[in-house]
Amino acid sequence: MKALPVLAGAAGMIFVGGSVAVSGHLADAPMYTVQALRYAVACLLLLLWAHLTRRRPPTSHATRSPYPVRRPPTPHAARSPYPVRRPPTPHAARSPIPHAARSPSPVRRPPVLRPRGREWWWLLGVTVTGLVIFNVALVQGSRHAEPAVIGVAVACVPILLAAAGPVLEGRRPAVRVLTAATVVTAGAMLVQGLGRTDATGLFWAAVTFACEAAFTLLAVPVLGRHGPLGVSVHATWLGAAMFAVLGLSTEGPAAVTRIHLDDLLAGAYLAVLVTAVAFLLWYTCVARLGTGRAGLLTGLAPIAAAATGVALGGPLPSPAVWLGITTVAAGLALGLSTPTPPITPAPTTPAPRPGWSPPLSQRR
Repeated sequence: MKALPVLAGAAGMIFVGGSVAVSGHLADAPMYTVQALRYAVACLLLLLWAHLTRRRPPTSHATRSPYPVRRPPTPHAARSPYPVRRPPTPHAARSPIPHAARSPSPVRRPPVLRPRGREWWWLLGVTVTGLVIFNVALVQGSRHAEPAVIGVAVACVPILLAAAGPVLEGRRPAVRVLTAATVVTAGAMLVQGLGRTDATGLFWAAVTFACEAAFTLLAVPVLGRHGPLGVSVHATWLGAAMFAVLGLSTEGPAAVTRIHLDDLLAGAYLAVLVTAVAFLLWYTCVARLGTGRAGLLTGLAPIAAAATGVALGGPLPSPAVWLGITTVAAGLALGLSTPTPPITPAPTTPAPRPGWSPPLSQRR
């Protein structure tokens, strides 16, 4: 198992888990307006990163001709006033690569592609479920349920990703990853604990669970063509546009004047680390590891939330939380560790028999 994709996904989930305490400072701010500014700033940062990392399409070494074919100049004395046809160049001396291919165009490949066809629907699904409805469900669910209830709902996401993710990728779910997802979910529940709620709170918890899973699952069909950067850019600008419409229609244009300095600082943290950086890291992890294995790393979010609470002056974790952290670590070790495949010996060519000679078709 490669370490860099695992570290990318883990860092993204740690940023998301640490945002729980930061989001509490936005309780009195106009939510839709702040979210619109958040995703707009994140989109600008992602576009800046796309511009800085834009590269010229590489030209393979095989397409370059190191020895250009040059004909020696004809001496002046040997020139004829009549046009002389030169003999055609032998096939072996001709360059098999056209001149256009040997001289690559300086036009650079765009790092962010424009969606086409059904890709718009997948990206809209990512934005509507994973950004808009998810944030609305968090706000509405917090009014009817304790935060632990929402946290437990999100903790069940690894099981759904391990079961449905490989199906979208054209593979069968792995029993090892499903078992690890169950272990990670159990550990995350121990970290979050249980809370009180009513029927409405359970409904919004279920909506939060579905939206959290859809944020990853609906991006799988478009990750191949657009990549992590392209999916992140399109999701953020679509999210900014949708939240701007909601903010103007419900909070009014004057909502911007009700945003204070601490709201701006909290929104800046959410825009830079939780949105621009975390989106890019998470989708990179999903593209490299697959949806099932990447989903295991969501178990780190409640651990990061608990650690952030302690860092901000909260109480030390209880024994149940420590047991949950150990359980999550065991599930990650089970799901992310890949058994070494058996080494297949290379086929050997038998020695020729005495007096044997190759057929004419194989002689050089």
